[in-house]
Amino acid sequence: MDFLDKRVGVICNELKKLKVKQIFPLTQWEYKEGNFVHPEDALNDAAAWENFDCKTMHWYGKDRHYWFRTVYTVPQELDGKNMWIRISSQIDEWDDAKNPQFIVFINGEIYQGIDMNHRECLITQSAKAGDTLTIELQAYTGILHEEFALRTQIEEIDAGIESLYYDLWVPLTAFSRMEADDKNRKDIEYVLNETINLLDLRTPYSESFYQSVEEASSYIRKALYEDMAGYGDVIATCIGHTHIDVAWWWTVAQTREKVGRSFATVLKLMDEYPGYKFMSSQPQLYAFLKERYPELYEKVKQRIKEKRWEPEGGMWVEADCNLTSGESLVRQFMHGKRFFKEEFGVDNRILWLPDVFGYSGALPQIMKKCGIDYFMTTKLAWNQFNKVPYDTMLWRGIDGTEVLTHLITTLGVNQPIKDYFTTYNGILHPDAIMGGWMRYQNKDINNDILVSYGYGDGGGGPTREMLETSIRMEKGIKGIPKVRQEFSRTYFEELEERVKDDRRLPVWEGEFYFEYHRGTYTSMARNKRSNRKAELGLMDLELLSVLAQAQIAYPAEELDRIWKKVLINQFHDILPGSSIHEVYEVTKEEYATLQKEIKALEEERLRALVEDGEGITIFNTTGHDRSDIVELGEVNADALKDTDGKLYPIQKTAEGAVAYVRHLPSKGYKTFAAVSTDAGQTTPFILIDDYTLDTPFYTIHLDTNGCFDRLYDKDNDREVLQAGKKGNLFRMYEDKPIYYDNWDVDIYYTEKYWDINDMTSMKWTECGPVRATLEIERKESQSVIRQKIHFYADSRRIEFETYVDWKEHQTLLKVHFPVNIHTDEATFDVQFGNLTRKVHTNTSWDKARFESCGQKWIDLSEGHYGVSMLNDCKYGHSVKDSNMALTLIKSGIEPNPVADQEEHYFTYALYPHAGKWQEARTVEQAYDLNQPAIVVAGGKPGSHLSKASVDKSNVVLETIKCAECGEGTIIRMYESENALTKTNLMVSGNYKKAFICNLLEEEEAELELKGGIICVQLKPYEVVTVKLI
Repeated sequence: MDFLDKRVGVICNELKKLKVKQIFPLTQWEYKEGNFVHPEDALNDAAAWENFDCKTMHWYGKDRHYWFRTVYTVPQELDGKNMWIRISSQIDEWDDAKNPQFIVFINGEIYQGIDMNHRECLITQSAKAGDTLTIELQAYTGILHEEFALRTQIEEIDAGIESLYYDLWVPLTAFSRMEADDKNRKDIEYVLNETINLLDLRTPYSESFYQSVEEASSYIRKALYEDMAGYGDVIATCIGHTHIDVAWWWTVAQTREKVGRSFATVLKLMDEYPGYKFMSSQPQLYAFLKERYPELYEKVKQRIKEKRWEPEGGMWVEADCNLTSGESLVRQFMHGKRFFKEEFGVDNRILWLPDVFGYSGALPQIMKKCGIDYFMTTKLAWNQFNKVPYDTMLWRGIDGTEVLTHLITTLGVNQPIKDYFTTYNGILHPDAIMGGWMRYQNKDINNDILVSYGYGDGGGGPTREMLETSIRMEKGIKGIPKVRQEFSRTYFEELEERVKDDRRLPVWEGEFYFEYHRGTYTSMARNKRSNRKAELGLMDLELLSVLAQAQIAYPAEELDRIWKKVLINQFHDILPGSSIHEVYEVTKEEYATLQKEIKALEEERLRALVEDGEGITIFNTTGHDRSDIVELGEVNADALKDTDGKLYPIQKTAEGAVAYVRHLPSKGYKTFAAVSTDAGQTTPFILIDDYTLDTPFYTIHLDTNGCFDRLYDKDNDREVLQAGKKGNLFRMYEDKPIYYDNWDVDIYYTEKYWDINDMTSMKWTECGPVRATLEIERKESQSVIRQKIHFYADSRRIEFETYVDWKEHQTLLKVHFPVNIHTDEATFDVQFGNLTRKVHTNTSWDKARFESCGQKWIDLSEGHYGVSMLNDCKYGHSVKDSNMALTLIKSGIEPNPVADQEEHYFTYALYPHAGKWQEARTVEQAYDLNQPAIVVAGGKPGSHLSKASVDKSNVVLETIKCAECGEGTIIRMYESENALTKTNLMVSGNYKKAFICNLLEEEEAELELKGGIICVQLKPYEVVTVKLI
């Protein structure tokens, strides 16, 4: 018969209405405005309570908090019946993350969160007439609307009618993914039709009505949920989840509230549904809950003990993986795993990053060496050009480390299978589950897909409807995937066992470049700069604290606290620049505070290390013997004298003085004598005219706009720039993305641009024995760009110290260097290594990388020559036709309408070199630019120390710190040139033993330590951690 499915749908809708058996309006409340956490906070507040009539009154304002309370006496009609409260406003939009949300308190106890997906709360299964309840609502208005109704009522839900409704509705909603003539569909349709034929809906709630409900329920349970059940050829492993962005369209402070509301909802539904299992990542969220609602936190701990709540995910927060440094990624795992282990006794094994904007090829090794074996994401399904061809695979990192990876394939309800897009905010719904299986690309090796289901970002996670659906899909109805509620870790362990010996398991090599959100490499540049400076500042402080340990205690508690502040601000909508303006007002203050703290702790240790004396002590926190420019500050001398009598001339500047010194010890210091000389200073620079400079390395000619129109490398007898092209050319591009402004740079941005040629001043301000400096000011519209361009006598780096006062909107600022290099690939610095990317558009995969992320440097090299571009706080790069471009400012308008409208400070450098970047030691140059030497007045000339050094230039000594356990010193290094290497690690100090450790500092094997030397072997791009005791 035709339209049987439509007939069943009509009856389902009627049953859905009938399940609400009784309604009792609840219209009278008292309220006051205030952000109260518990009922006693509102009670003790001095403000008076005001009456609130739901029929005539509203509450008002964006981002405001109210507290409502009422006393309710249970009516006789509810005696012995279940009792619910239903709460809503007039708002009925999909995006509940920004809309009104509540927490319900009953008699002072947290019951449940209320949001647009969870509008009802079960108060009791058996009410007692005459009982008096104090009902209170902690209410938040959200950020979208100004005026709100409060609609509240008490209800009784008829459990029998509701159960029959779901028995019918669940299989009915699978039909959308079945062909009309599908045998399974026909069989299910027959049972559903027969079920509703048994119903007598003429007189609801009558005896005959209830008898028919019972008959229909008995029939469908037998005919469908027994006789047509028990099939498991396709499995959907479902885990409840609520992905909560630590900040985005709201501040971190609001996230603290979202955690309380959402976790309260999860706990309430766990009370009602014994089979419900839930996972949540990000220890920072648990820390928020522990601080704000310790009573809820204790309930979470209990559910974890019961194996119903899974604390998993690996990192402290779900951090950005493009911009965050390698050492910071280690600390994300270290702090994240430690919290879950100490608080819950759970060791994480999954990196759970559903929503991050790309995944560095360094991650697999970092994961494995932090005890993380599995990786999950969905974000790659957002790719603009290419669909990742696998959903279950091994992901092989730049060093060869492999991790089992699974991409969640859950679709939205009624979403076409051909869409790339999948979601981690899944709906446990037959259509969505079946669609996810249909989209899954590795059916040949696996019949079990992972489904993360539940509303996120304050949406409270799974709903009662989803859990009722799960109960029925767990039966394994023929033709519909069988659902099971299980932890994500169990899923991955079983998946690993299933595919481990299957040669059909594919491998994805290298990075997971995300073909979207490329603007996040650049948006909110100030925030990115602050992160880079904080990362390096903390590493400098850790080294100095180890050096000064004999004189002053290692600041373990302070470092722990500061690191956690840095880690939370690496969240994948904070560091990328994709949050609202208020978020960055907070981070501005936080970074300023932590930099003061780092500076104060650093100065204490420097004072402890440098004795009184007439010398000048220079600290080198990098891991190589260093010859470099040093900013000396105010100094009354003409030269620095080394222990071998070598004199390094001092050049006075407007800010103090500079010198170029050689052989600063790795991870240590050297003290020089400050001397005056009779010989006058000479300069190796020849200023031929206002536009032409001759240096020991280059001949530079500038055009009338201050751009380089010639850069000739004298040592290598070649032009660095392409003929007829301009170097250090600033270009503004119209930047109006299709969808996500502060996130995206779309491929058509190059269609419209303006070169910045309005040079308002150009002046040579320095020309001494150390450097020559050209100062240029440019203006464009309301914005100003000022540069000090430094050319050095002893360094091939050309540095561009830059200040920008930016006033433009939706305008992308880049600086270009079209270099005379023939190559089809560029090398990009990434965490603990580097990778090459093609710079042509031969394939759609190459075309998609029109903007790419690099950390401290990129390089273009041909057979015997190359050019590196270094930076001290930038990440976005593009290369086309050997035109190297560094992306400086983005200035989108959503969600932050004033993004990047401020002053910017940054330095980049051009580094032409003979040979390739390996021979030119580009890695060392980049570290030198990013970690300036630290100068302290005092010390005995000739004093020097190297805490640690290596004898191979391709091995980078990254980190020296005190061990987390408090005993011993940690030294972390990595191989930087993709070369198997054996190096000698030389250390100073009274150490007795050495151990190879994982990145969590857990000992794995003892090393031979003899005479302060340890032989260490590193595989290509390997990160090695050594512990000294």
